[in-house]
Amino acid sequence: MIGLRDDTDSAPPPPVRSRAPEMAAHIFAEDGLLVGPLALEHRPEQEQMARAVAAAMRDDTPLLFEAGTGVGKSLAYLAPGIIHAVDCSRQLIVSTHTISLQEQLETKDLPICRRLFKSSPELARYADFKSAVLVGKSNYLCTTRLATALADRASLFADADYDELQRIAAWAQTSQTGLRHELKPPPRPDVWDAVNADSSSCSRKHCDCEKCFYQRARARLRSAQVIIVNHALLFALINAGGAQAQGATTDTRGVLFPDDFVVLDEAHTVPDVATENFGLTLSSYGVDRALKYLYNPRTKRGLLRKFGHAEAQQLVLDALDASRLFFDFIASTLLAQRPIVRVRETGVAEPTLEGPLEALHRLIGKLADKLEDGRERDELLEQKLRIKSLQAGLTEWLTLGDKAHVYWAERSGRKQTIVSLRSAPIDVAPELRKHLFGCGTSVICASATLAIGGHLAPFARRVGADDARAIAVKSPFDFERNMRVYIAADVPLPSPQEAKLAIETLTDYIRFCTLRVDGGSLVLFTSYTDMRAVAANLEETYRASRRPFMMQGADLSRTELTKQMRDLGNAVLFGTDSFWTGVDVPGDALAQVIITRLPFDPPTHPITEARCDHIRERGGSPFNELTLPDALIKFRQGVGRLIRTARDRGVVTILDSRVLAKSYGRLFVDSLPISEFTRLTREARENRFHPFATTEPG
Repeated sequence: MIGLRDDTDSAPPPPVRSRAPEMAAHIFAEDGLLVGPLALEHRPEQEQMARAVAAAMRDDTPLLFEAGTGVGKSLAYLAPGIIHAVDCSRQLIVSTHTISLQEQLETKDLPICRRLFKSSPELARYADFKSAVLVGKSNYLCTTRLATALADRASLFADADYDELQRIAAWAQTSQTGLRHELKPPPRPDVWDAVNADSSSCSRKHCDCEKCFYQRARARLRSAQVIIVNHALLFALINAGGAQAQGATTDTRGVLFPDDFVVLDEAHTVPDVATENFGLTLSSYGVDRALKYLYNPRTKRGLLRKFGHAEAQQLVLDALDASRLFFDFIASTLLAQRPIVRVRETGVAEPTLEGPLEALHRLIGKLADKLEDGRERDELLEQKLRIKSLQAGLTEWLTLGDKAHVYWAERSGRKQTIVSLRSAPIDVAPELRKHLFGCGTSVICASATLAIGGHLAPFARRVGADDARAIAVKSPFDFERNMRVYIAADVPLPSPQEAKLAIETLTDYIRFCTLRVDGGSLVLFTSYTDMRAVAANLEETYRASRRPFMMQGADLSRTELTKQMRDLGNAVLFGTDSFWTGVDVPGDALAQVIITRLPFDPPTHPITEARCDHIRERGGSPFNELTLPDALIKFRQGVGRLIRTARDRGVVTILDSRVLAKSYGRLFVDSLPISEFTRLTREARENRFHPFATTEPG
């Protein structure tokens, strides 16, 4: 029963005690519950991680933990995290970078935790924990907005759009989640904008919480002990206010929700993802959609058709014309020669769009003031705020408003016709220190690759976690027995003069190495141009040898390509940037990883360029402090694609002779899981290249 506090008894309630540390010791010990009832293997490294994680959660302190492949880090943070969440009535936020790890957590690791808790009477109270996946609001259908759109079809939609709206309505009758990705083919963006939950119209005040897909999802989130999210959404929500936006006071601990605590898995990607989301993005496409939501001159429909009049519609037309002229000017001047250009000085364009946006902002405010409180007024006020946000972003970009940010323009889209104005923090550590590690709650970063040369301090500095406890444990796998490393000594060093010869040599080596390995081969490139050139040379070879060949950038996503590679058993897959991390293909289906070039990012992107300038200004070396560490982490990730289980065997073949010819090459060799390697040359490779025999010939 809930009642008023009895002021005669003013003693504070006793602090809630977390049993996570003692239970972690009980679960992960050599004779613990994982080994007994669940018949899983005891891993000392996993036990060490679980104990450290439980202590960090109990003490609300940060922890950086590098756990090599096979440690079982998911269980090492989930089991103590769930216990801590239930004991303390708090929420555990688990953030991942890849969809594949999210799916593993949902379908494999959380069910293991439930079985674990059910296996022991003293853990039984934790077995009923609830979990939920946090997805952005715009991915959900709002039934209230759908009903409004159907009722207001004359104002909002032309006939073709109304047909699409009816298709969405029919799907909503059978959908269990109301998530956009379940609707095939995907809904048209302009129609989905009118019915998704990313609006003030979708709220507990306006929606039936039993019927609205998003409100139902929010209810599940509120009662969940474990919430799974991806890094991009996590940092977008943090940037939008985080726990404070959810009603927490400034002195309440919590990152995303009041009193939560956080695990960031695949944490090696955190600096880049946070950088991407703590900046500004303002595109010609986004401005066009925002304005046409108000009034679309092609269809003669839109929100202001219902609330506005000729003056309001004309102001939208003025803003659309100004937007077109403004972004066309950026495209024809700044972006005439290159698709990405850094902006170093103000005055690259006149603020011709600001006036029309300001006029529209004022008029929408006047229209809203004429309405009574309710859904329609909230909708107008939200659009007023949206226009103001566009105006503020434009002003910041034109004036280079934040001295701690780098600014640039870029072209994107299939036809390279979308112009975006971008910014990002040059140093993301202060942002993460404030919005993540400075929130008074435990934040745990876990990954197989956090260390540089065996040290975690560089990563800690980069993410603003200087005071965090840092631990690294090696993989329990027997790499010395199950991995072989080959390094080509005669591939020409990268240079414009040797580019043609280098492609010919890479092609020759890749043909030889992939055809000598019976299982699957993942060939990792650092350049789309190189990848396409080698593919053009080898596609006929693979076709003639009846070897399945796949390449990134065609019709299939990374997840679909990875699944096909697992299923085929002996495919050759060419991939670039995103394939260096997160690909998980156990067994002979991935028996070889070929690294064509060391993954040095060229210092041409504005963010990299600005960071190099920043390092030089304080007397540092951009190569040693930025370029080399980033390449080492990515290299370790690429190598880590090979051995995914204790029974896996395979070869890593490195076709970049800089590993042998340059002084920094030793750092790459030292980061390999084994100490020995074999040098290859084209003359001697027949006798030196000895891959493992596959257990199941493909």
